[in-house]
Amino acid sequence: MTREQLFNNIKRKQSFLCIGLDTDLTKIPAHLLKEEDPAFEFNKQIIDATHDLCVSYKPNMAFYETEGVKGWTSLEKTINYISEKYPDQFTIADAKRGDIGNTSKMYAKAFLEKLGFDSITVAPYMGEDSVSPFLEYKDKWVILLALTSNSGSMDFQVSPSGASHLYEQVLESSKKWGSPDNMMYVVGATRAEMLTGIRQIIPESFLLVPGVGAQGGSLEEVAKYGMNKQCGLLVNSSRGIIYAGTGEDFAAKAREEAQKLQKEMSVLLQSI
Repeated sequence: MTREQLFNNIKRKQSFLCIGLDTDLTKIPAHLLKEEDPAFEFNKQIIDATHDLCVSYKPNMAFYETEGVKGWTSLEKTINYISEKYPDQFTIADAKRGDIGNTSKMYAKAFLEKLGFDSITVAPYMGEDSVSPFLEYKDKWVILLALTSNSGSMDFQVSPSGASHLYEQVLESSKKWGSPDNMMYVVGATRAEMLTGIRQIIPESFLLVPGVGAQGGSLEEVAKYGMNKQCGLLVNSSRGIIYAGTGEDFAAKAREEAQKLQKEMSVLLQSI
């Protein structure tokens, strides 16, 4: 998916919502456990109920890898379902990969080619040669970890490294590796006040912003400091949407929560 296609979807749907498919078999409604593939059935119903309210889905690999072969089957069925039925959705493999070049090349092939995701989250710690294999695919995206929302991010990301913080050095250096047409950045919603400085470094890039909803981040604050002339935001909510209901009406409850965020986003988009 190209940058322009993504922005056109945002305008058309009046939404920059990304829904995280962090599907935990211990948390999904009990009646689904009798299904042949409970994780896929849960995802399918969530997707069918919310597809018109969001522009992106983000399965987190940990929730599928933990189930072994069954989990990978559920993941493959999920991404195929989205690609075939809702091809306008921007798909994110939340895998946080990043290794020496040859290994990264295999990770890129697995997620961007074999599974067909539009993008993958990548850790930048090992430098340019660990990221560049992911950038070789046309109309695919790297989403680089920059400033995350967890408390431990203060250990390194926001610690001084020379004249700047480490996350600022990541932003500055990585601008030379890719472009706003194939590289996004993860910036946590709980760090919304830092978005002004981030936008000074990467004014045109899309930002994937987790932490709205269950983690307490403010959508209004994120938009105030982080939105650019093409919106430039994908705001993710996972638990706050997919686990909004625990009964047979779980998908309808998920839609209600997604609709609340979409309505807020529609208002915020009027400013651009």
